[in-house]
Amino acid sequence: MNPTALLLATFLLSIGGLFAFIWSLRKGLFDQESSGAGVIFAPEEIGRFDDPANGISRLEPRDAAQQAELRDRATADRATAVPVFVLFTFAVVWLLVGSAAGLLSSIKLHVPDLLVDQSWLTFGRLRTIHLNVVAYGWAPMGLLGLVVWLLPRLLRTPLQFPRLIITGALIWNAGLVTGIVGLANGLSTGMEWLEIPWYIGTLFAIGGMMIGLPMVFMLRQRRVHHLYVSVWYMGAALFWFPILYIVANIPGLHFGVEQATMNWWYGHNVLGLFYTPLSLACVYYFLPKVIGRPVQSYNLSLLGFWTLAFFYGQVGAHHLIGGPIPEWLVTLSIVQSVMMLIPVLAFSINQHLTLKGYFATLKRSHTLRFVVFGAMMYTVASVQGSFEALRSLNSITHFTHFTVAHAHIGLYGFVSMVLFGGMYFAVPRVLDVKWPKPALISLHFWLVVAGFATYIVMLSIGGVLQGLSLLDAAKPFIESVKVTHPWLIGRSVGGSLMTLGHFVFAVHFFLALKAAERQRQVVATAARSTSHDPTPLTATH
Repeated sequence: MNPTALLLATFLLSIGGLFAFIWSLRKGLFDQESSGAGVIFAPEEIGRFDDPANGISRLEPRDAAQQAELRDRATADRATAVPVFVLFTFAVVWLLVGSAAGLLSSIKLHVPDLLVDQSWLTFGRLRTIHLNVVAYGWAPMGLLGLVVWLLPRLLRTPLQFPRLIITGALIWNAGLVTGIVGLANGLSTGMEWLEIPWYIGTLFAIGGMMIGLPMVFMLRQRRVHHLYVSVWYMGAALFWFPILYIVANIPGLHFGVEQATMNWWYGHNVLGLFYTPLSLACVYYFLPKVIGRPVQSYNLSLLGFWTLAFFYGQVGAHHLIGGPIPEWLVTLSIVQSVMMLIPVLAFSINQHLTLKGYFATLKRSHTLRFVVFGAMMYTVASVQGSFEALRSLNSITHFTHFTVAHAHIGLYGFVSMVLFGGMYFAVPRVLDVKWPKPALISLHFWLVVAGFATYIVMLSIGGVLQGLSLLDAAKPFIESVKVTHPWLIGRSVGGSLMTLGHFVFAVHFFLALKAAERQRQVVATAARSTSHDPTPLTATH
């Protein structure tokens, strides 16, 4: 039997089974109304705009039940303040380091003689440092910070073991610092996304498990009957990452072609089963929360979750098309890549219908602009990835700068933009302080959007031209290099704007920390002054 036909038939059958499963689970797959969609709202919050990035907006409770719910939410925010502060601070620091390394790497592609006297500043090491700082510093620290902040709200229970989270974050970052120093000195495995040796990278798995472990205890003590879809995404991601990283780093297990296959099994799965579900969890919380409207189809959100879990596991092998790996494995990867259109369309349609009628809110909500832009880029990156997996298109884009542009649409356009929006919403709640200069939020948004658009357009065009040149047997290889030169300059221009936006964001973040510290000192001073009664004591008889 034709292996391709067999695989296609198998996946068509799996889709039918998946739909039957969800139908039996939810009893009404595409119902527009579901009580589960409203669990993130307190009474009277539906229909009410809420964006702390525009100024702290507090809901005045109207009854005892609402007062208790808002009190629990405020208690949860206070309980998460220290671990969230630690995770966010690490994230911002790594964002600056990663941006500097990435921009310098970009410039080196068209100015190759720049800073070549030191080995750790050569392109090969600097680009690897950039990837690992962003992939294991900025993105996970920021996303895990949002997870720690969101879970007590979604489960309506106090944060469990905050010191365990802080310890896990310190272990994770100790591993990252050690790994970056090793990369700078040439200590690398040579496998993309897994350059840091296993005996150092194991600290990521240990730290990640310690950060995720409190969720297990919180689930047992939750005060909600229904688990909102964001909890599903976050729980799955916290479970998947340690398994992915440990399996990929088992010493002495993977060799040769199997090692390359495992490399891209991990490289793609860490994107789709860790960064993606955490980011989708944030979109499903912040978008409805800001506009004050439950997600349009809650059951459609569950369809998106289960199809992501079902179809993403083997998409990574499409990076090895043309390599010495079994043809059936490549075909399996291509089929699963195309199947990913199902969860992507489920998410995209759902978010569009939820936002329909509320697009004007984008003009006044800082958080919503970042989150919606990120959600749109998830659709773009995923649809592009599904078609890019096809052999006909892959033959042009593979081994070109187009793939780099595609990766940035996902990890930056989607994950980072959602993360920016989530932090703008969460920080005022955590620190109980307004953003000092809201104009800087708009400046940050337009700088990174302009830089990102320039970056993607330049690399995409340059990558296609590069791929066509590589396919032309009459042209020498050097022509494929020369054709990219002007587009690489444009890439550096875009990267400069993005980096400038990151510094604006970092400055604003630390200004907020400074404002919170001043406020804390004022409160402490007032508390000390009221602790002494100024009236003289009188004797009583």
